[in-house]
Amino acid sequence: MFTGIDEVDWAGLRHAYGSAKDVPGLLRGLASADAAEREAALDGMYGSVHHQGNVYDSTLACVPFLFALASRTEVQDRGAIVELLVSIGAESAGPRARAAVRAGAGAFVSLADDPCPAVRRAAAGALVRFLDEPDRVLTLLRRRMLVERDEPVLLALTEALGLFVRCRPAQAAAAVDLLAVQSGPPYAPGARLAALGQLGLGAPERLPADLVPTAVRLLRERSERRTAGPDRVDADTLVGRIRRLRPSDEEGSCLLRTLHRALDDRVADRIALLVGQLSSPDPMDRCNAVWMSAGLFRGWRADFSAPVSLIGRQLGREQDQLRDAAVSVLAELFGLAAPAADELHALVTVRPDLWVHTWERGRPSLGGPLKALARSGDPRAVPALSQLLARPVVPGGLGFEIVHLGPAAVPLAPALRHRLGQVDPDSPEAAESAAPLLAAVTALRDPAAVPEVLRLLRGAPDGLGAREALVGQAVRTLDALGASARAAAPVLRGLLDTRHAALAAGALWSAEGDVAAVLPVLLREPTHGRGRSARTAAGQLGRLGAGARDALPALRRLAAADRVWERTAAAQALWRIDGDPEPVLPVFRTAWSENPYTRGAIAECLAGMGPAGAPLRDLLTTELACSRRHMGRPGGYGSHDIAQDERLLANCRRALASQ
Repeated sequence: MFTGIDEVDWAGLRHAYGSAKDVPGLLRGLASADAAEREAALDGMYGSVHHQGNVYDSTLACVPFLFALASRTEVQDRGAIVELLVSIGAESAGPRARAAVRAGAGAFVSLADDPCPAVRRAAAGALVRFLDEPDRVLTLLRRRMLVERDEPVLLALTEALGLFVRCRPAQAAAAVDLLAVQSGPPYAPGARLAALGQLGLGAPERLPADLVPTAVRLLRERSERRTAGPDRVDADTLVGRIRRLRPSDEEGSCLLRTLHRALDDRVADRIALLVGQLSSPDPMDRCNAVWMSAGLFRGWRADFSAPVSLIGRQLGREQDQLRDAAVSVLAELFGLAAPAADELHALVTVRPDLWVHTWERGRPSLGGPLKALARSGDPRAVPALSQLLARPVVPGGLGFEIVHLGPAAVPLAPALRHRLGQVDPDSPEAAESAAPLLAAVTALRDPAAVPEVLRLLRGAPDGLGAREALVGQAVRTLDALGASARAAAPVLRGLLDTRHAALAAGALWSAEGDVAAVLPVLLREPTHGRGRSARTAAGQLGRLGAGARDALPALRRLAAADRVWERTAAAQALWRIDGDPEPVLPVFRTAWSENPYTRGAIAECLAGMGPAGAPLRDLLTTELACSRRHMGRPGGYGSHDIAQDERLLANCRRALASQ
């Protein structure tokens, strides 16, 4: 297995953490008779040699030895070794890595018939990915499917057939026929679901007309046949932690995830499928459905009240994993979680121990059920939040969630002021502690909070970083408090020559209403400022209305700037000052197409323009007709993306109604 391993200059090769001199030990560890040593070695391979999917010169040097290990039947856990080889040869890893694995691809032929099911399962897809003989690959898959009796391996073979259809369209017809046959009786429910998913990805025209009811029926038949496996004990390694994060029924999760991916923009069908999953008698099926619903809610627009209501019903179940999954999804829905609000309130009422989540390290945070209830805007969250504000330690971020309750949170104002009074402005954590409280005070526009906000502003220590953040937060709050913050005017004037000039000028105008006192400061920013400061100044100038007409030339120049956010802010200000849509609408149209994240601000402005915004009606109607959300971030999503997208849609409707 290790012939020639000592002839490799491992010390001269590199991996994620420097010299690869430890790699021979990892390779030998993969062949160990001790399970813990094998696990640690695999952990080391993924943690350094193939760190985060990257490939180094040491990774390439490992490939021949990994093939040798995978081919020796006396080596245990060889399925994991084959999976590692497949990952190393992935297209995303680069052409050199792919070529290195393809050079040994003949080994996957014998591994596809290996006595170990885990090896056969990993080798199935490897045949399609790396063996450049399509006819031979299809023959091998067909033959293996006829004799395979292990269901997970059969599912892997089905997935490999689907991959073949997508990668080899010229030779796909026979593979599609195989999938179509497997999607019907007498195959087992899991195998049929797998075939339907792969048909959906590669040959959707071959899907049955009654796909959703068929899939739901097969799911329940599969659940009835499923037997509980042994309790899984995973080592405390990177690989072990990843395994613990997987669903209890990972196979079922994969089957339905594939089907959802195949349905893609058929949102009504996906909702119906979710409703079927969430109505299953089997808690594992429901848990898988809850997690899959997150992707649908995040990426698409529709009436989700039916699945959300069913997710709410999972909150009363005894299974902790199912309840926690439901809470996690509902907490990201904000107003869309309203159909589950009764169940959230019931859980908050009977489980006060869930009001706070305590981490091993760091400050406790607001518990998921109470967070979801507050974010949905339900006033029934107020009593629990009031009790938390009275505790010695307030959960981090609590104030940010109070914002979503609107006027219903007014009874919390005294407690918020009290908590603000306990923030030490000299503390390194002052900005972090004050930010959520100031956000809540801003939302409530509590005039009685001015002394405490002013105390923080005056007491913020010199220097960048924490002081700058705290000053900015406090000034924004004073701005929202308007004339009630008149006592802060001297302090705000002292900030007019700082990096907070635009913010301070806006707050000063809110407090005193003196355009002449702030206009020179705001005129300076669009001319000499860049980026955020110029945008902030444009926004403040727009608030001054006709009193800021002297800023029109500078704003017109800013409306022609390179950066789309500066152009958008300038165009908004031009409308609010001059009321002329002609120079504004072309900027809005261009920005709308150039950057979807500008659409929220543009739609809000159009909602206030009334008939003057009618030439952009087509943008609004197209947006409302689009079923896909634009606001999600590539490769992930922010916790407020759904809320921002729903706000965009609401503003589009308001704008159309005003025209």
